Amino acid sequence: MRLILLGPPGAGKGTQAVRLVAAHGIVQLSTGDMLRAAVASETEVGLRVKDVLAHGELVSDELICSIISDRIDQADCAKGFILDGFPRTIAQADALGELLEKKGQRLDAVVQLKVDEGILLERIETRARESAEIRSDDNAESLNKRLAVYNEQTAPLIKYYSERNILMSVDGMKSVDEVASKIDTILSTV
Repeated sequence: MRLILLGPPGAGKGTQAVRLVAAHGIVQLSTGDMLRAAVASETEVGLRVKDVLAHGELVSDELICSIISDRIDQADCAKGFILDGFPRTIAQADALGELLEKKGQRLDAVVQLKVDEGILLERIETRARESAEIRSDDNAESLNKRLAVYNEQTAPLIKYYSERNILMSVDGMKSVDEVASKIDTILSTV
């Protein structure tokens, strides 16, 4: 099972990804984690990433795709994966599609967690108050910036994947268990 969870910051993607990993024996692939692992491995690609990051630049889509390609070839991805933090743009979605096609694979589903952005702020503030580990981006200013970037760059993926008949939407405003149940129902059809 190869999945993307799509939704704005604070929609609950991370919570659902952890549950899906445990329930389906698949791997959550975080681009941030993969970049750090590439640098640590000191492979040719890892050294290129290290150089880019050392100069404070963004890692190119080509380089990210190369890292993802290598990662999904590893044995622990045989049952599938959830992409976390990728794709973020239409160009990245196109590149991912090409990469998977070359490998004879495809995405099984893109699950959109639909949420009311006005309520996201309340969620972030609650998480900041109740969590022992407060994330540096758990505040209104950071959330507003992250939502603006999401709406400009990532939200167009909703139409992109909808046009390819792979997008399935879930009401992310429900309880964690209700969202999980709906996702399970959706995935039972793919």
